[in-house]
Amino acid sequence: MLTIADVRAAAARLRGVAHRTPVLTSRTLDAMVGARVFLKAEHLQRMGAFKFRGAYNAVASLAADERARGVVAYSSGNHAQAVALAARLVGCRATVVMPHDAPPAKLAATRGYGAEVVLYDRYRGDRAAIAAAIVERTGAALIPPYDSEAVMAGAGTTALELLEQTVADGPLDALLVCTGGGGLLAGCAVAAKALAPAVEVFGVEPEAGDDVRRSLHEGRIVAIDVPRTICDGQQTTSVGARPFEVIRRHVTDVLTVPDPAVVEAMRFAFVRMKQVLEPSGASALAALMTHAPRWRGRRVGVTLSGGNVDAARFATLLTGGEPA
Repeated sequence: MLTIADVRAAAARLRGVAHRTPVLTSRTLDAMVGARVFLKAEHLQRMGAFKFRGAYNAVASLAADERARGVVAYSSGNHAQAVALAARLVGCRATVVMPHDAPPAKLAATRGYGAEVVLYDRYRGDRAAIAAAIVERTGAALIPPYDSEAVMAGAGTTALELLEQTVADGPLDALLVCTGGGGLLAGCAVAAKALAPAVEVFGVEPEAGDDVRRSLHEGRIVAIDVPRTICDGQQTTSVGARPFEVIRRHVTDVLTVPDPAVVEAMRFAFVRMKQVLEPSGASALAALMTHAPRWRGRRVGVTLSGGNVDAARFATLLTGGEPA
């Protein structure tokens, strides 16, 4: 089981490599939801998402002989870029399995960091099986996107920093964390509960892909078909086994948001705060806004988890050109 010691060790490994991202506030947002809100700006992290934290911690933890054989990952985009960048920083090869419909910007960035990209059909192919075959053939180390304690620990430094940055005014009452495979949610839950035991931790996922919510409520891992949602970073079909063990112990509930609410959160962040968020990166903010009465009078932390979105798609979504 992941512990706060693991998260602190990851923080030490990331020091001077990952950005200590700022915490943003907005009086307008506070007034809208009747709460004091602290937004952890992971869209300003290296490669544009929190994923760098977990990927670098995992890759940097490998022994020298493991690094020499390279690393393999599978991802819809942000973990792909994170592993590619982490591998380049430590000087090893990276091969990444990505869906053929991955956002062009994420695909280009992954290749730009030097990784070899293997494309597959997310609705018909099995990315884990493809990655496993590459590992078998090359002897490379697999860096999973979420079902790894090293990845979870690295991701958990997001909440570790957030609570350290906001503690002067008192502990948080609630923390909202976007979730797909559960790595960020699990890591953040461990860190948050260690620093502020009374904090309530909530996961957030799109309505079309509510597998984590269903898994938590049913007490078992529930698998679904690939969800049809604009939140491409949350198109996972089931929560990871390791994250789920942490989630069922530390997470209060998992909230869902419809795609139109995600677009509204993206619009608010851009128009009122001048911040660009990708759909998945805005889902926790969307939950804050959608479930506003729940947070009234409380101090709430929110993860803005990523900002990797094509300019054309961003404009299309915000102007209503793409169905949500």
